[in-house]
Amino acid sequence: MKRRLILFIPLIVALVLGLFLWQGLKLDPRELPSALIGKPFPEFTLSTVQDKNAQMTQDALKGQVSLVNVWATWCVSCRQEHPELVRIAKETGIPVFGLNYKDTRPEAIRWLDEYLDPYQFSLFDADGRVGLDLGVYGAPETYILDKDGIIRYRFVGVIDRNIWLNELLPEVNKWR
Repeated sequence: MKRRLILFIPLIVALVLGLFLWQGLKLDPRELPSALIGKPFPEFTLSTVQDKNAQMTQDALKGQVSLVNVWATWCVSCRQEHPELVRIAKETGIPVFGLNYKDTRPEAIRWLDEYLDPYQFSLFDADGRVGLDLGVYGAPETYILDKDGIIRYRFVGVIDRNIWLNELLPEVNKWR
C-alpha cells in the first residue's frame, strides 16, 4: 500500500508545479514591483556628468515633484525616449533629473551635447551603486519622487507621448 502512495508523489509535485505556473500566466511581465515605493530615494554622494567636482546628495532631489530618469549612452531604448524627456522638461516645468548608469563621462557629455540635455542635472553613477540601491534592472527606468524625495512610482521602459499622458502624468498629478 505504501509503495502505491509513493508512486503518486511525482504526480502531486507536477500538479502543484503546474498550479504555480498557471498563476504566473496572470502576471503582467512589464510590472516590476519595487520595494522602494513609499520610501526615500537611496542616500548617495555623486558628481554630475557635467561637473566631476560637484558633490550632489539625495537632498538635491527634494523640493517639488520630479522625475528621476536612469539612462546610459549604450542604451538603445534611452535614445528612443530621449526626445520625449526633452519635451517634458521644456513644456511641463516638472524637474527631470538624470542618473547616468554604468557609463563613461566623456560619452555621456557628448550624448547630452548631441541630443539636448533635458535634465536639471544628471548624476554620474559610473559603477552603478546607486542604480543597484534603486533595484535598477536596466535602462531606461524612471521614478516619480514627491516633494520630500519619497519614491512614489516606478516605470520600466521607454517613455513615449502615450505613456506620459496616460500613465506617468496622472501619477505626477497625484503628488503635486
